[in-house]
Amino acid sequence: MDMKRDYYEDVKLFTSGVVFFWFMVLMVFLAAYPFLVKNYYVYVANYIAINIIVVIGLNILVGYTGQISLGHAGFFAIGAYGTLILMTKFHFPFLVALPVSALIAAVFGFLLGLPALRLEGPYLSIATLGFGITITRVIGKIEFFGGRQGIHAPELVIGPWHLNTDRDFYYLLMVITVLMTVGARNLIKTRVGRAFVAIRDADIAAETMGVNLVFYKTLAFAVSAFYAGIAGGLFAFALRFIEPELFSLFMSIMFLAMVVVGGLGSIMGSIAGACLLGWLDLQLRNILSLPYIGSWLESLSKSYFSLTGVSNIQFILFGLIMVLIMLFEPLGIFGIWIRTKKYWKTWPF
Repeated sequence: MDMKRDYYEDVKLFTSGVVFFWFMVLMVFLAAYPFLVKNYYVYVANYIAINIIVVIGLNILVGYTGQISLGHAGFFAIGAYGTLILMTKFHFPFLVALPVSALIAAVFGFLLGLPALRLEGPYLSIATLGFGITITRVIGKIEFFGGRQGIHAPELVIGPWHLNTDRDFYYLLMVITVLMTVGARNLIKTRVGRAFVAIRDADIAAETMGVNLVFYKTLAFAVSAFYAGIAGGLFAFALRFIEPELFSLFMSIMFLAMVVVGGLGSIMGSIAGACLLGWLDLQLRNILSLPYIGSWLESLSKSYFSLTGVSNIQFILFGLIMVLIMLFEPLGIFGIWIRTKKYWKTWPF
């Protein structure tokens, strides 16, 4: 049964020996993964791991607290630029620059959370959207941040290790991703996480019961921005070069789509959504290189679906896939898992 008998049983990381066994199997597989696949698929895993971190943070805000954000690309950019600037201009080591940049993003998240006290729904969406656009415009105008020409990442050195390849960077990413995932899972089980859920379900009732709406709403934005900042700093080293145009509105929409497709209010759903849509994003970028069908899709896109004559078939197919997923499974991938789990628990009845 899924019923918990006490608080300590509810907050346990591993609910059973079976769960612990499969967790260890997963860890062994992740450790061996770079030696089993080509280098490109290691890069894909790195890209997906970065998405997992930022999507888990966004789910804390959207899925668990009931707020909305279309400006997470801005927090992502703060983490990326902050990490590189601190390392190149102020000579901070990576393990210091990364959390400091994430804390800077968290401060901006806290400030952006203040309008959430009076705004909600589409009004809050517009406010966060404006923030994301403003950040990229400001970065692009200031030469200190590299301007429109962007900025290159320095060599990544941690102690005696020089992480110059995707395989080297992979292990650092996996450690950070696991720690951030466990941290989010534990946060949701604490008093803070329960306050987030109470605000999502009924903020007036939560305030009546003693939940400080001002504190917890702004804290949710700050925690979510912190996760985005960590992911942004890692993203800068995954690409080795960043520019303002990378952190577009489409990136913010992509992050939100991963949350919704994976399942609102679910850490495992965040991981599933980031894996699926992250992989699709990379594959659809190469769809025009497919023999026969690639050139036909490009011609179709330019002729009928583009106002400027530029091929946008990747965005069309991506949007269509998301619409189909939400039509047939509104609860996202996590909803499929819940139904499957329930079916096998009650089988054959």
